[in-house]
Amino acid sequence: MAKLNFGGTEENVVTREEFPLSKAQEVLKNETVAVIGYGVQGPGQALNQKENGVNVIIGQRKNSKSWDKAVADGFVPGQNLFEIEEALEKGTIICYLLSDAAQIAMWPTVKKHLTPGKALYFSHGFGITYKEQTGIVPPADVDVILVAPKGSGTSLRRMFLQGRGLNSSYAIFQDATGKAHDRVIALGIAVGSGYLFETNFKKEVYSDLTGERGTLMGAIQGIFAAQYEVLRKNGHSPSESFNETVEELTQSLMPLVAENGMDWMYANCSTTAQRGALDWWKKFRDATLPVFTDLYDSVATGKESARSIDLNSKDDYREKLEVELAELHNSEMWQAGRTVRSLRPENQPGK
Repeated sequence: MAKLNFGGTEENVVTREEFPLSKAQEVLKNETVAVIGYGVQGPGQALNQKENGVNVIIGQRKNSKSWDKAVADGFVPGQNLFEIEEALEKGTIICYLLSDAAQIAMWPTVKKHLTPGKALYFSHGFGITYKEQTGIVPPADVDVILVAPKGSGTSLRRMFLQGRGLNSSYAIFQDATGKAHDRVIALGIAVGSGYLFETNFKKEVYSDLTGERGTLMGAIQGIFAAQYEVLRKNGHSPSESFNETVEELTQSLMPLVAENGMDWMYANCSTTAQRGALDWWKKFRDATLPVFTDLYDSVATGKESARSIDLNSKDDYREKLEVELAELHNSEMWQAGRTVRSLRPENQPGK
């Protein structure tokens, strides 16, 4: 395990150089990895492991959309695609990749198949950290581990196919066998991680929930919407407003920030943009800091998890969710964005 300096703080990381795929394959050669859930993270993690030589099976409800998707992705019923309970019985490592609400509902079934020596794998610290709300308390004689790719399952798969890797955090909650460390690192490499950094279940879920509600999705959508509204109210067209709010950021600036950092971006833009960004970034920090503080407190006190469990478990959850998603989808900003994206050269007919 390497120690690297992150902005003045040393952290433990695991790279592909020190833990190559061949080592991961050796660690996992006698394991059967049962991926339970084929929705958001399941497909990417399962397919990447399968193509990396790991013995992967899928556990899914028969004749569901996810079952059909697994079949379309090359999994064969009765060979490496099974009903959930059969997969749980066959698996030595249970990758529990259902949604948080579904994990709660399925837990009694999963728990009875966690025989001594098995490993229970998560990609989110939610169920374990908020155990008072979820009821998820694993038996003491199984390993409990986590690999959390820092991105969507779609991105994980796409980057794997490009020969790249998505960074992931890893954690060990319980080492019953003495093999938890090698198991978790091997799985992290097998699912396609670029490198792995150490955390624990609580820190993973606190940072993850904060990020999703903050800069990754919630805050960025709020900032997009606010700037777009100001531009439109001041007479700018939808096309101009979208280009100056979203398109330039995602297509021009963020790829450069991803490659070189925001500090480089500030040093390599026009003097007018540079002066304005330097003058305004601290104002935005100061304006949003109280919101982020409230957000983190809401996560740490369990308010966010309780709200998520409550709303996502209701019978009319899907119906109400569609209404909320439609508000975003049908907004002028994202409808304008659809037209803007259609005009990109790579999206022209014949491309």
